[in-house]
Amino acid sequence: MPDTSLTAKSIFRHFLVYLEVRISTDLCNIAASVLVALKNFLRQQSLHTFFFSVFQASIEASGEIALCKTGFPEDVYSAVLSKDVHEGQPLLNVNFSNCNGKRKVQYESSEPADFKVDEDGMVYALRSFPLSSEQTKFLIYAQDQETQEKWQMAVKLSLKPTFAEESAKESHEIEEIVFPRQFTKHSGHLQRQKRDWVIPPINLPENSRGPFPQELVRIRSDRDTNLSLRYSVTGPGADQPPTGIFIINPISGQLSVTKPLDRELIARFHLRAHAVDINGNQVENPIDIVINVIDMNDNRPEFLHQVWNGTVPEGSKPGTYVMTVTAIDADDPNALNGMLRYRILSQAPSTPSPNMFTINNETGDIITVAAGLDREKVQQYTLIIQATDMEGNPTYGLSNTATAVITVTDVNDNPPEFTAMTFYGEVPENRVDVIVANLTVTDKDQPHTPAWNAVYKISGGDPTGRFAIQTDPNSNDGLVTVVKPIDFETNRMFVLTVAAENQVPLAKGIQHPPQSTATVSVTVIDVNENPYFAPNPKIIRQEEGLHAGTMLTTFTAQDPDRYMQQNIRYTKLSDPANWLKIDPVNGQITTIAILDRESPNVKNNIYNATFLASDNGIPPMSGTGTLQIYLLDINDNAPQVLPQEAETCETPDPNSINITALDYDIDPNAGPFAFDLPLSPVTIKRNWTITRLNGDFAQLNLKIKFLEAGIYEVPIIITDSGNPPKSNISILRVKVCQCDSNGDCTDVDRIVGAGLGTGAIIAILLCIIILLILVLMFVVWMKRRDKERQAKQLLIDPEDDVRDNILKYDEEGGGEEDQDYDLSQLQQPDTVEPDAIKPVGIRRLDERPIHAEPQYPVRSAAPHPGDIGDFINEGLKAADNDPTAPPYDSLLVFDYEGSGSTAGSLSSLNSSSSGGEQDYDYLNDWGPRFKKLADMYGGGDD
Repeated sequence: MPDTSLTAKSIFRHFLVYLEVRISTDLCNIAASVLVALKNFLRQQSLHTFFFSVFQASIEASGEIALCKTGFPEDVYSAVLSKDVHEGQPLLNVNFSNCNGKRKVQYESSEPADFKVDEDGMVYALRSFPLSSEQTKFLIYAQDQETQEKWQMAVKLSLKPTFAEESAKESHEIEEIVFPRQFTKHSGHLQRQKRDWVIPPINLPENSRGPFPQELVRIRSDRDTNLSLRYSVTGPGADQPPTGIFIINPISGQLSVTKPLDRELIARFHLRAHAVDINGNQVENPIDIVINVIDMNDNRPEFLHQVWNGTVPEGSKPGTYVMTVTAIDADDPNALNGMLRYRILSQAPSTPSPNMFTINNETGDIITVAAGLDREKVQQYTLIIQATDMEGNPTYGLSNTATAVITVTDVNDNPPEFTAMTFYGEVPENRVDVIVANLTVTDKDQPHTPAWNAVYKISGGDPTGRFAIQTDPNSNDGLVTVVKPIDFETNRMFVLTVAAENQVPLAKGIQHPPQSTATVSVTVIDVNENPYFAPNPKIIRQEEGLHAGTMLTTFTAQDPDRYMQQNIRYTKLSDPANWLKIDPVNGQITTIAILDRESPNVKNNIYNATFLASDNGIPPMSGTGTLQIYLLDINDNAPQVLPQEAETCETPDPNSINITALDYDIDPNAGPFAFDLPLSPVTIKRNWTITRLNGDFAQLNLKIKFLEAGIYEVPIIITDSGNPPKSNISILRVKVCQCDSNGDCTDVDRIVGAGLGTGAIIAILLCIIILLILVLMFVVWMKRRDKERQAKQLLIDPEDDVRDNILKYDEEGGGEEDQDYDLSQLQQPDTVEPDAIKPVGIRRLDERPIHAEPQYPVRSAAPHPGDIGDFINEGLKAADNDPTAPPYDSLLVFDYEGSGSTAGSLSSLNSSSSGGEQDYDYLNDWGPRFKKLADMYGGGDD
């Protein structure tokens, strides 16, 4: 009976679903046992055996209901998962039996960093991690928050034994979902009541080809036998966006999908099913329906970058990490469709091995697998990387490729090597900052890196540090430079030992020496050097006053060129007072004038003279030396009175004159001084007396009671303290004046009033000269300005000048009625007939009156530009005095249009006021041009 067996299995399969959703948390353990038995019997046993098993399980359940035990129904919970666990993924539900329903239980995990348990017993993963082949174990604790009683159970997570693709079950039978009811014990009997529950999710593959609408399940209530019910579904995909994907037959409760689904857009739909009667009253509590969209392999892997760049040092050992390439697949990452595997398709170049790199097929990490990476041979590798889903299955998986460019970076595995064992150079003596030799090295490492840059040092042959080596940053050459002067007469040749090494040390394991050495032979070239005086400066001590021709000293120079036969000649370079001369051959210095310590060229008793020594080498060289003569003072200067002018009153009291002496010599040839008055003329000692105050000062007073005001020259004898002493008669000009009670002079005139001094006269002359120069400059400027005005010419031809001409533009006739007008009125003045030949009585009123023609100024044929203003002013004056000048005092006719005009005469217009009472005499003040108007309104005869 195959058909009966199939029908029976279908019936019990629905019965199994019914039992799963109706069992409460108190019967979790019983339900699990029943479910396992049912599933096993559906697969293996016959219908009657299945009924027997169910009956036996029901009996055991009835016994356990009465014996409820608080705690976890099972000591160990097991869950079978795919390889990768993702953050937030629900793993399993651990049911805790709460018999009285009043306990407040809090769940904890032994691995709180990896797993958490919600209040409903659902276990979630807190991070993403791959599952290994071994089971993952951890504990779940439940603790009563009031009594602190604690329970525990173990959870085992294991990997799926196979990776068969999960697909939706396509069955010709439409499953039926019945609104559930729960049995509870009431008064010793089991009574059914409604409760919320969770329907197992419906799995629906994406990209289904239909036909649509495709039936999924049938939703019904067991009350439809007594009532007429209406079914509906709500939620995203039904009545919420995206709407219309799922529909339900309101009568039969048949739930259908209307079009293909795309898991990459929406992976799960959560609907709620409702059952109401024909009046809209809720008959059953809504149930949740979850529709999982089963992934199909409809997306290729995509690399995050098409070209990946990585680096690896040369000489890296196998297993060195290089880089990671990553591809993503829009399909379900927990299914085979989204599980990617990587591999290397090709490597270019294939030297030294075609398999220098490998890639982790799961993570995309690229590492080295072979030795021999050498940047000097291969600087870059290009790998073609392929990513394939379906865990790399080449038959069913979809693939994509990307390029990985791996650059081999340089390490210091090659030391610098000199291109020669010996380098040669030469340098002139006494030269510094001169490049002597250019040291060249070769280095196979990458240029301009620390592994390539060379550092040079001198390891021998230069004990005094006269040489240094600098590195050329562009060529990496070593530039041997002289840093201290070298004397040919001391050292004619240097042999230097130099070494070159890199800025960074060699990499480990390199068998080359870290540095290279070479020899530099430097030859010193002898050059002509400057002669030098020794000592310089040379100081001698001499008394002043030496006569000309006295030999002072010999000042000679030395030639450092010992290996050159040269002569030195001497010349005087600087002698401010021109006192000395030097012998050009032997350098003897002789005086040619008297040495004077008091000369302004002597500073602090020292006189400086400079001499030049020149050799006859090629090229000739020279050196200078300074001779300092310290001059000793002699008593060769007589003292002088100071001040040379003074004033005093006519009477001895209350003033006196204090004087001192000025002596250009120094001690002991200066003070103290002796002051005295000469014996002649006799009036000096009769009128004046002098009293010595101390060694430097004396006091001059009137000896008589009254001396008439005036200027007096008083000679004073002053003697210094030299050996022998030196005397001098100095004149002191004294002004004797009338004084007030305070002893101050009341005269206006000063001593200088007796005559102008030389300085004042020079100042007056300078002022006069400056004034004359200013006047001369002003005259020259005026002349120049006049010449500039005369140099400017008019740019207009005199024949084209419009000032004296009337231009003829056009001739126009009158109106249509004008047939006999006189065109002569429109001609230029020079073409009109003279007034003398016109018949009497035909002159028009608007013509110029007959008067004597005024004499207007005539402009020259080639006028000067400065005459234009004068010409205009003269013409204006002539026009003001010309009674015939326009505008005429008559009605002017600008155009004649013939007779017969229909317009009336303007004489018919009368003014509103006669104006007879107004005074127009002021018109006489307006000039001759308004004379006619003044006569008309002012009462004149005309």
